Formats: sequence, C-alpha cells, structure tokens
Amino acid sequence: MAAFSQKLLYVTFTTILSLCLVLSQAELQRFEQAAKADGSLSFLVVGDWGRRGDYNQSDVAHQMGIIGDKLDIDFVISTGDNFYDDGLTGVDDPAFDESFTNIYTAPSLQKQWYNVLGNHDYRGDVLAQLSPILTKLDSRWLCLRSFIVDAEIVEFFFVDTTPFSDKYFTEPEDHVYDWRGILPRKQYLSNLLKDLDLALKESTAKWKIVVGHHTIKSAGHHRNTDELVVQLLPILQANNVDLYINGHDHCLEHISSPDSRIQFLTSGGGSKAWKGDIEWLNPNEMKFYYDGQGFMSVQITQTGVDIAYYDIKGHVLHKWGTSKQLYANM
Repeated sequence: MAAFSQKLLYVTFTTILSLCLVLSQAELQRFEQAAKADGSLSFLVVGDWGRRGDYNQSDVAHQMGIIGDKLDIDFVISTGDNFYDDGLTGVDDPAFDESFTNIYTAPSLQKQWYNVLGNHDYRGDVLAQLSPILTKLDSRWLCLRSFIVDAEIVEFFFVDTTPFSDKYFTEPEDHVYDWRGILPRKQYLSNLLKDLDLALKESTAKWKIVVGHHTIKSAGHHRNTDELVVQLLPILQANNVDLYINGHDHCLEHISSPDSRIQFLTSGGGSKAWKGDIEWLNPNEMKFYYDGQGFMSVQITQTGVDIAYYDIKGHVLHKWGTSKQLYANM
C-alpha cells in the first residue's frame, strides 16, 4: 500500500510538473483574420465601454455603426474594461447582453470583436469573460489574456497588461482581483514577455501592432504605466512595432515617440470620460488629446496606415497617416 501511494504521488507530481512545463513553453494562441480582396483592412477601436448604455455608451455605439458601415470594417478591437465596475459575475451575468450584445446592434458591427482584459475586468470572474460559452451566446465575442491575430499584411499582438501593474497586488484598496491563471506572477510575466518577443521577432508582417489595456505613454489621468515602460516598451522598440493601441485612460489620444517609430494611440472613450484631467506633454510628442467620449478607426494597406478619431456626433477630431515602401525590408 505504501509503495502504491509512493508511486501515485510520483505520477501525480510528474503530471503536474509536465503540465507546468507545457504551460511555461506555450506559444501565444494565433487566429487568422481575412483581409479584403485587395489586401486592405479597416477596423474600429473602442475601450472602457461596458456601462449598460450609460455615459453616452449608446451614442458612441451608434456612431461606430455609421462609421463602420462607411469604412466597411472587417472587425472591432476592444482595449479592455469591458464591463464596469467589477467585470462579470459569471457567464450568465446579464451585463454581457446589457453592455455588449444589446448595445452594439448596428449591422456593420456584427463582425468579429477581439477583446483584451482591463483592470476592472479582473475585479470580476475573469474566466467568465474568457469562456467559450460567451462566444456561443454572441458569436462576435473573442477574449483571451494574450493572443495573436494574423491578418496577412499586419499582425496584431494582444497583451494582458493588468498583471504588470504592481499596485493591483500591493495596494488593492477594497477591490478583490481574480488572479486565477496568473500566479506565480513573476513566472507568468516572464513567459508572456518571452513569447511576445519571440513572436514579434518571427513576424514577417508588413505592419506590427500591439494592443493592451494600459497606457505606456499618456497625458491622461493614469499617465505612463511605469512597469510597461520598463518591461514591455523595450521589446516593442527592438522589434520595430508600428503602433501601440490601448485604453485605460478615458480619453482619445495620440502621442509620437521621439526615439522610435512607435505611435501611442489611446482609445478609451467608449463611455464615461474624465473632463480636464490632463498633464500636457511636449508638443513634439503630443499630437492629439480629447477628454470626451469617442472611438478610433484604422485603415491599413500594404503601403500605408491611416487613423482617425471620432466623437459621439461622428465628427472627425484628428487624423494621422504614415507610409512604407512596398518592398521595404523590415
């Protein structure tokens, strides 16, 4: 009996160890996104939105539908904080319908939604947002911690940024965060950064775009996220990333980088905004800031990227574009 128990313990330990090794070596999950017949792509970006239509969420959604139709968008990106104030309570939480399915009803928005988690999402049942059950309830929904979308001329690298922030662990205040799947944190972040660095190095896409919830550079309420500046930004710079797209600050914002090609684009105006909460940066870096609700569009071809920001009336607030040679070596 003792020998059997010892053998069972060994098998159990070996199984757990093998599972840990598999998890630590797992690559980021990859999805394919078809481009248009001419190879181009267009999509919308919205963040910090899930308030059951309140705080102008419904107005933003309405204009997204209009612009989405005009641009013939291929998909939508959500930069996180999908459900306020404390994420979802489970897969049967009515907030999923009340803040997502019943809000983004325009025909043009019935496309794939690629979602990342925000810090408010981590205050609820994280596994609910990651569950395929939600995809069965609404086929548009796709939410993972970190993943890659291959859209031929461009690759999108979605990054789970909440676990990088020390304050959620050391100063949670009265909030309870769902860290299942994250702990031990140091190992989780190390694996994520290694997987991201490798995927970016191996990418042959013309354009590389990284999406996360938290800011790297921002003049808004949360300012820069120091942990991302130290740990994530060097990887983006070393791998010639073109755009970093985020939410978290409830504003619309465009910051250029004086020391790299990266454009820092905040689209966190999906519902509640923070008026007047800004710390102006060097005008050589700060290209645009709007402390109201709205969203962003992105159009990509082999040779160019064009972005535009819109308010809740559909007015264009800011435009920016860049180009690359067709056969430039990256």
